[in-house]
Amino acid sequence: MQRPLEAIRKARGDFITRGVHMPGLSREKKWDFAPSVKKGDAVEPGQPIGSVKEFEITHVILLPPHFPGGKVDMIRKGSFTIDEVIAQVGGREVRLMHKWPVRKPRPIRGKLPPRVPLITGQRVIDTFFPLAKGGTACVPGPFGSGKTVIQHQLAKWADADIVVYRGCGERGNEMSDVLHELPKLVDPRTNRPLMERTVLIANTSDMPVAAREASVYTGVTIAEYFRDQGFHVAVMADSTSRWAEAMREISGRLREMPSEEGYPAYLASRLADFGSHGHR
Repeated sequence: MQRPLEAIRKARGDFITRGVHMPGLSREKKWDFAPSVKKGDAVEPGQPIGSVKEFEITHVILLPPHFPGGKVDMIRKGSFTIDEVIAQVGGREVRLMHKWPVRKPRPIRGKLPPRVPLITGQRVIDTFFPLAKGGTACVPGPFGSGKTVIQHQLAKWADADIVVYRGCGERGNEMSDVLHELPKLVDPRTNRPLMERTVLIANTSDMPVAAREASVYTGVTIAEYFRDQGFHVAVMADSTSRWAEAMREISGRLREMPSEEGYPAYLASRLADFGSHGHR
């Protein structure tokens, strides 16, 4: 969720007050880093230099895409915090973490054609509405029709390594149900909690519209992070209609030219852009 609720509770109490900020990743926890390159090797931007194990997921530590690359001047093995230097490449320091603007798509070499089917585990979907890895799908329906339940089933049974569940403008009780139900679900592949390979972006309807609009890009950026490591990532967006409503409110405050029903003229391109970024 990028907001450690337990750390916020210890610092400020049971309620999140205005202006409170805690880092999304602990600056004190140490991670076991195993390098995959050695001193003197030549590496390029985006190339793996080592790995870190977390639950059943092995995070591949990449040379950040904005680094120029070069020869490895120094690389260490052991337990480090995310702020400690683990390597030096071309005279620049490399850590276990690097930052990336959420509105800037991570670089790619190209988009592969969606030819491999995504096995959702739901026979009615696989039979009548087949999906492909690298593709997108929409689940239309009125309130209370079961869209969220379908997403829960997809998160549990779909043939994906990582699930990024983004709740944009959802009611607080619905996100609360997700937070309580997902940890109880057992991953059929590992027999461990499904939560261990699930990322939640919680942005309820009582939060500012700017945060609601930005939460979409946060989810996509996290999905791109895992995609760059070679994982198959399933991005659940619940719901894009409330994201569109947030864009409408922001567009109105910016006094942009409205189109049908007050939505901004760029609504269709933003929706299409979101569908392509998260699955490359």
